[in-house]
Amino acid sequence: MEIDAAVRASSDGRLRTKYDNAVYVVQRAFALYPLEEIAFSFNGGKDSTVLLHLIRAGYYLHKTSYGEEAHIDTFQNCPLRTIYFETPCAFPEINSFTYETVSTYGLPLETIGLDFKSGLEGLLKKKPTKAIFIGTRIGDPNAVGQEQFSPSSPGWPPFMRVNPILDWSYRDVWSFLLTCKVKYCSLYDEGYTSIGSVYDTVPNALLCDSSNGKSFRPAYMLSDGRLERAGRAKKTSSKTETNSVASNGISSTEGEQIISRSASVIVVGDEILFGTVEDKFGTALCKKLREIGWRVSHVAVVRNETDSVAEEIERCKSTDDAVFLVGGLGPLHSDISLAGVAKAFGVRLAPDEEFEEHLSQLIGNSYIGNRNEMALLPEGITELLHHKRLPLPLIKCKNVIILAATNVDELDMEWNCLLDTHESGLVRAKPFVSKHLSTSLPDVKIAPVVEKLCLEFSDVYIGTHRISRTGPLVVNLLGKDNQRVEGAAEKLASSFDGQFSQVDSCK
Repeated sequence: MEIDAAVRASSDGRLRTKYDNAVYVVQRAFALYPLEEIAFSFNGGKDSTVLLHLIRAGYYLHKTSYGEEAHIDTFQNCPLRTIYFETPCAFPEINSFTYETVSTYGLPLETIGLDFKSGLEGLLKKKPTKAIFIGTRIGDPNAVGQEQFSPSSPGWPPFMRVNPILDWSYRDVWSFLLTCKVKYCSLYDEGYTSIGSVYDTVPNALLCDSSNGKSFRPAYMLSDGRLERAGRAKKTSSKTETNSVASNGISSTEGEQIISRSASVIVVGDEILFGTVEDKFGTALCKKLREIGWRVSHVAVVRNETDSVAEEIERCKSTDDAVFLVGGLGPLHSDISLAGVAKAFGVRLAPDEEFEEHLSQLIGNSYIGNRNEMALLPEGITELLHHKRLPLPLIKCKNVIILAATNVDELDMEWNCLLDTHESGLVRAKPFVSKHLSTSLPDVKIAPVVEKLCLEFSDVYIGTHRISRTGPLVVNLLGKDNQRVEGAAEKLASSFDGQFSQVDSCK
């Protein structure tokens, strides 16, 4: 089979590894599901073109592994049901390439004129379909949380999404297409690097020919794959641009009514547990989360051990909206945080080309060790959070955000970048309001009143602490409804006429 032979003959070891992994996923799908219950979503783009030929190769290898060499000619092209969602806003070149391709390779085409979800609902009612091959790659807007085999999302028709190229980079895609010498849509030779509709896609300005300013170099000449989507316009209105919770499908007004989102903070460091240094990250993150209306449910300091990190993440990732992990990043033997994240999610660490490119630009030739080891990230769940102020992108694995700060000043900078990054998921909720009342009364005297107050104002957190054993007692009242917090404070103060005074902070 020409695809398999071309990759095997390539000197690109990375491509061979990616190919082997992807073809294994394809073969696995054919082993799990009957051919008539599998479909292939093809849209004419570069990623689905790669996937088409991986499916052909995988089908060929699957059949030959069952001793069907005598009938190779009958399945060279893989007669897999192919779905094309045709829209009036598609480029004519995409339409032409799609129909030409399915004809060339003998693919039984099913054209759907509805939106993706409605089209799938109709398709699955019409024909039993248990699995669909999709050309999703990490970095695509819908890739977050997906794995190579991922059930469809809640509310969607039930089927298995098969993502053989989930961990492929932009460079991997073009390395495959050029190595195998397969035809792709002509728009990519005109400077388009990521193709959507005719209304939101233009040639990538980074490929503009500086000699005349009018022509563009081919897509495979884009040197930085991170800028693949630079030619895609953002279709946002002034309303959606100011909607800080758009990613959750609710309006900003609704977002402000969210009572609370919760987060956990995990700090990795033997030096803290040994008493060598003081943990300042936990306290700083608690304050920052409170400022955006989030509740911190758990703060932990763990050892520089993979199992310790994994166990703590496992404890928090299912119960909190976000988990912040600080420390344990780098090339040293004690930098095991990413290994802990991978273990908590049951995935392996794998090279990430994009992150490796960032490391190369940052470190250059000053690092003589194996830089590739520093670019090993949890496979299939990693998203890089970019910001112009960050020397390296931050790493997000599902709802776990790994911070690289080594001191509080760096933490401030990274936090501000997270707030400025839509993909971080740090939605601003309705802020907390607080009151702090101080008294010299003994604990036993105010305890019954505070207990009743907690029952009456169950939506207000009421806590106490002493500045010193002989010093004043501070009662802290915290909530999202200012009137309720004020009401609780007034009731407490009125119960002990003149014995409470307001203080500016809880220190």
